[in-house]
Amino acid sequence: MSIPSKQFTRAEVAKSAQKLTADDTESPVLLIIDSVVYDVADFLDAHPGGEFVLRQVAGKDATSDFYNLHRQEALEKYIDDLAVGTIEGEKPSIVRPKPGDLSLVPYAEPLWLSPVFKSPYFTNSHRRLQRALRIFVDTNVAPEAVEKERTGEHIGQPLIDKMAAAGILHMRLGPGRHLHGMRLLKSEADPEGVMEGSEFNYFHDLIAAQELVRPAARGFQDGNVAGLTIGLTVVLHYSTDTALQQRVMADCLSGRKKICLAISEAFAGSDVARLRTTAVKTADGKHYIVNGTKKWITNGVFCDYFVVGCQTDKGMSVLLIERGEGVETKAIKTSYSAAAGTTYITFDNVKVPASHLMGKENQGIHVILSNFNHERWTMACAVCRMSRLVVEECLKWAHQRLVFGKRLIDQPVIRLKLAKMIALVESHQAWLETITYQMCNLSHSEQAKHLGGPIGLLKMSSTRMAHEIADEAVQIWGGRGLTQTGMGRVIENFNRTYKFDAILGGAEEVLGDLGVRQAMKIMPKSVL
Repeated sequence: MSIPSKQFTRAEVAKSAQKLTADDTESPVLLIIDSVVYDVADFLDAHPGGEFVLRQVAGKDATSDFYNLHRQEALEKYIDDLAVGTIEGEKPSIVRPKPGDLSLVPYAEPLWLSPVFKSPYFTNSHRRLQRALRIFVDTNVAPEAVEKERTGEHIGQPLIDKMAAAGILHMRLGPGRHLHGMRLLKSEADPEGVMEGSEFNYFHDLIAAQELVRPAARGFQDGNVAGLTIGLTVVLHYSTDTALQQRVMADCLSGRKKICLAISEAFAGSDVARLRTTAVKTADGKHYIVNGTKKWITNGVFCDYFVVGCQTDKGMSVLLIERGEGVETKAIKTSYSAAAGTTYITFDNVKVPASHLMGKENQGIHVILSNFNHERWTMACAVCRMSRLVVEECLKWAHQRLVFGKRLIDQPVIRLKLAKMIALVESHQAWLETITYQMCNLSHSEQAKHLGGPIGLLKMSSTRMAHEIADEAVQIWGGRGLTQTGMGRVIENFNRTYKFDAILGGAEEVLGDLGVRQAMKIMPKSVL
């Protein structure tokens, strides 16, 4: 995008308006926004606010009027068609960010990305990954995310293919052998990629989780093959059939097929031990016959593989079920976009090979619980980043919105709200980074033993933070905070959907209880 080099004086722009008549369809309709001159004559009929609004500011500097209602992004898609030059001797002052740019708004980025503050956790490897991912998301993910969030359509295969080629699908499983031998984020500009997959640790994982949610499209966020993050990990860690494991891993990491985790049922949400779906072994022991239903399963509508919790003869077991005869999926309407692919699944006498058992029979609870840690941690990463994005939007709005002759930011009550929101985001990000450091330095078995409680408490507190931030943000934004289009889109989407994280992966109350009960186990009697 470029602005024409032609220059105008302010007097010339003002004089152009004096020639206009109500029925004039030939003359230019010039106005000024941030020292750029626009001819909006061809946009009069298309302007959402009507022709009259634009004619009111014809020949004038409409900068204050425009930025009291809009952001720079609203101009970006029209600059090429409507900008005709600049004001002589002046330069635009509003920053036009490029893909990959960091925000200049205070507290809009984690402190480790600041040019001033230091961190003991993040290295140049993390910074390279963050930069490459930001460019990828801004260029490829964000445009589709916003559109699919609006229409409810599922993620397109071309985007999945791009993520697979860049190694992003591999990254979503966290560190591990599945990443070894890969160069991550390869592109035409960087055919070597930014790093070797074997170097990928949980801080890289945190970066991936946080960058991918920045488009602020909560339904699409889950619809962006989130089922792979929580479903394929079970196959990676617990499949005992090497050929099956290799086939499913290759199918899903290439993006050719999709996978989801199917645990919750109408009668069993956080209480996974009370599942009613059954898996009965055949007389010859070669197959299981699965019957039952699953509810609220993310991505299930478009998935090819289902990692399913079932009751077997003496406990719960986990099976990998392929879409086929007896498997039926039906979309569920929820308060976020249908782009998530939320599903009701019916298994009707589905014949599943015994080799599709994940882990040991009747010990599936261990498979599910060990998988929960990474899922809940990933959700905490996302909640913290989305909350930060809301803070950024509120800081921008408070500086541009004029009320009673003052900017919102000049009102002490607004500054207090912002202070509360910033404190919540920064404290939770710091807690998240502390737990991430433990994940980098504890074995998988040690994580399962020691981090279930702390991660549960982090997720619980993060979603409580989201509740507070959503409430304050809507009050700051007013009616726009309840409007799905325009500048308030991010606020409205967050306010409508933050509760998903308070329920999915374990409800707040269950996780809080888990954290305290784990602490009780190591509470010494000697201190009583």
